[in-house]
This record gives sequence, structure tokens and C-alpha cells, in this order.
Amino acid sequence: MTVGAVSQIHVSVSDLERSVRFYRDVLGVPFLFDVPGQSMAFFQSGDVRLYLGVPESEAFASKVTLYFSVDDLAAERERLVEEGVRFLDEPHVVHRDDQGELWMSFFRDPDGHNLAITETKPV
Repeated sequence: MTVGAVSQIHVSVSDLERSVRFYRDVLGVPFLFDVPGQSMAFFQSGDVRLYLGVPESEAFASKVTLYFSVDDLAAERERLVEEGVRFLDEPHVVHRDDQGELWMSFFRDPDGHNLAITETKPV
């Protein structure tokens, strides 16, 4: 037996409502549900569920970098800038081979997690 695909990733947040607004309203990640009475909210990002939560202890605090694929990096970057997102860099190629180029650009969520949008462009 081997482990399967990643099904869920925990992202520690300090203010759940602020983070829900950012991931749902700014980034457009589909919101699934929250847990009444607990600081937990769940989103669906492709096949992976994102769990935003205020950790109960430091032992469960996470620091993550998430990479979101987009169809048009330039257009999505422009949309996010209009939503108030400040990018840390300009779009740039991080890998090139005979299949294409991998482009990305980084920004941060309200808790300082590094996030990136990525696009694979054919050659």
C-alpha cells in the first residue's frame, strides 16, 4: 500500500473571517463550508481541499507556500492587482523545456503565506 494524492492542506490563519474573504472573494477559490463555533473554513482548489483555521496550538501552526494554476497569468495578475493584491515580483520563467515554459508571480495572503499564480505556456 502507498499513500494517495494530497487531499487536504491546512493553512494557519490569525483572523478567519478576513482570510475567508481573501480566499473566496479576492482569489475566487470555491468556498465549501465553515464549522459553526470553531475557527475552521474549507475551500475546494481542484482536487485538493484547503482548510483555513486558527491553530489550537503552536504544534499545528503551518507556514505554507501555495501555487495556483491559471490559464492566463497576465490577466489574472491584473485582476488581482485591481482587487488590491500587491505582487512581490514580476511574472517570470522558472522552467523551460521542449514542452513549454512555466511562468509564475508571487504575492502574500493576509497572514503572510507566500502564494503564487502559475501558467504553463506551450513552446
